[in-house]
Amino acid sequence: MKRKVRILLVEDDPNFGSIMKSYLELNEYNVTLRVDGKQGLESVKSDSYDICILDVMMPEMDGFALAREIKKLHPDLPFVFLTAKSLKADMLEGFKAGADDYITKPFDSEVLLYKLKAILKRHEQTEQDESQSIEFQIGSFTFNSMLRTLTFGDKVQSLSPKEAKLLKMLCEVKDLVLVRKDALEKIWGDDNYFNGRSMDVFITRLRKYLKADPNVEIGNIHGNGFRLVTKS
Repeated sequence: MKRKVRILLVEDDPNFGSIMKSYLELNEYNVTLRVDGKQGLESVKSDSYDICILDVMMPEMDGFALAREIKKLHPDLPFVFLTAKSLKADMLEGFKAGADDYITKPFDSEVLLYKLKAILKRHEQTEQDESQSIEFQIGSFTFNSMLRTLTFGDKVQSLSPKEAKLLKMLCEVKDLVLVRKDALEKIWGDDNYFNGRSMDVFITRLRKYLKADPNVEIGNIHGNGFRLVTKS
């Protein structure tokens, strides 16, 4: 069964937000609704999404500020603004914040669906293109994800399939956070407790392999995931 696309909807109007959530869920999306920018940011920090739909005028933190924070955490996470603000200056600010689209209310709900599908398809293709990279430099190590080898000088360490997949995901978001849930769902197929403990074991193994270079580190990001960094 295909996994449903996960949407974070941040909208401070409870009636409109509830209607939007129900409409998107009827169209086979998995929707999390939050009512202000701060709640939206907490959700992005604690969970993973495929796309975000953000209102602009919200209490606590407006949509533009929220978008900038999202981009710091997940640079490749697509998002759209859905707002009553239709001034050109607002639209420009939205696109400067990194929006994939800026949709003004009122809008045609079918058009919104088509726009979401187009954005998701475009990002999926980008991810597929990027996944073609097979060789990564990690400090003094060379990692070949296809051969599953980690080379340090004349020493070559062979990796298991899961070790190689996990290290590849860390390399692809190097210096940024690899969210635990993302790695568990992609490699183990589920983010349950037992798979989480298994992933911790694999992280320990990767740290052991990489300890030959003291400038390379896989750090814990408490409650969120891991980060591969190379100290200068």
